Amino acid sequence: MGTAVVVGGGIVGLAVARALQRRDPGTPVIVLEKEPSVAAHQTGHNSGVVHSGLYYRPGSLKARFAVAGGAALREYCESKGIPLDVPGKLVVATTEAELPQLDRLAGIGQENGVPVRRLSLEEVAEREPHLRVKGALAVESTGRVDFKLVGSALADDVRAAGGEIRTGVTVTSVQNVGNAGNAGNVVRVHTTDGVIEAERVAVCAGLHSDRLARASGLEPGVRILPFRGEFSEIVPERDFLVKGLVYPVPDPDLPFLGVHLTRGIDGGVHVGPNAVPALAREGYTWGKIVPRDVWESATYPGSWRLARRYARTGAKEIARSLTGRALVREAQRMLPELRVADVRRSGAGVRAQAVTRDGKLVDDFLFLRDGRALHVLNAPSPAATACLMIGDRIAEELSADRA
Repeated sequence: MGTAVVVGGGIVGLAVARALQRRDPGTPVIVLEKEPSVAAHQTGHNSGVVHSGLYYRPGSLKARFAVAGGAALREYCESKGIPLDVPGKLVVATTEAELPQLDRLAGIGQENGVPVRRLSLEEVAEREPHLRVKGALAVESTGRVDFKLVGSALADDVRAAGGEIRTGVTVTSVQNVGNAGNAGNVVRVHTTDGVIEAERVAVCAGLHSDRLARASGLEPGVRILPFRGEFSEIVPERDFLVKGLVYPVPDPDLPFLGVHLTRGIDGGVHVGPNAVPALAREGYTWGKIVPRDVWESATYPGSWRLARRYARTGAKEIARSLTGRALVREAQRMLPELRVADVRRSGAGVRAQAVTRDGKLVDDFLFLRDGRALHVLNAPSPAATACLMIGDRIAEELSADRA
């Protein structure tokens, strides 16, 4: 039975490894992770929200994976004793002009099978007494969890089933080996520790997915542009202002959800995130600058076309990053009692966003098959929520044509 290799020890890669083992028990599985531990980047730097599937285009992979994935994740966490609760969230309109967007979202939710209902202002006041809004939707299936704990549990599952997780190992390329009529019977995974020969390979490289595809002789058709999402938090003595999860009505013409208020599984209340270009693919602060990363972003035609399309929005996001007042002003549209003194900086994450050469954000999961290797080129939110479903999907595809 041939070895299966998974490149990347984030939550998606670990879920793929587990799914391969469950589909073909006894298959030798090796997970390769360049960091000293698993779940070091996007998995360990997010809001912890288990998404419902409300916003996603009906019929898209994101919509299908989020709804089914959220249910699977809740069942998994219960079986592992991982704290996960489902408080639901409010999506709120702060002006009369935003009210039609609530109706639009309610329609999308119904198409996607998401439980959603319109709330009266009295019901809003019962759930979130400090909000001042014109209308709201309740999305009761939204939950929260520490995804780093989920990643650790998946890693434990992989090891318990006989798999191996090698940390501190960087993969440099993935090459199918064989002649034209028999291509891909063996996949050679080139690493800083040597070459591994595998029967199947899943490349879940996150922030480096496009680079690894190109190094493997492929043209991914996209470039990963890193966007840093910076969170602030409400100081403990004022966090009574927010009881649960509160999201603004998103602008349908913009790629991000806007500043929201989320009480996490740990009890703290986060405000944010913003979305600013990072100066490194793993740039969690403005001070982290990697010249190669900056050069690749700056010389990519899609970067400039994207910047022109969202110039005004981008300027606002950078202002929110550089001054806390701008962030607080945005949050005050929903929560007028919030003051600048109530908010302090918290953590940040970097989103691996695939962008086409014409400057369009890839808005769904994007996979590229190359013989017996499959590259995950874009795994946006709700990837963490849907990790178990994504893992099953990739394992199924890699197992379908085995000799």
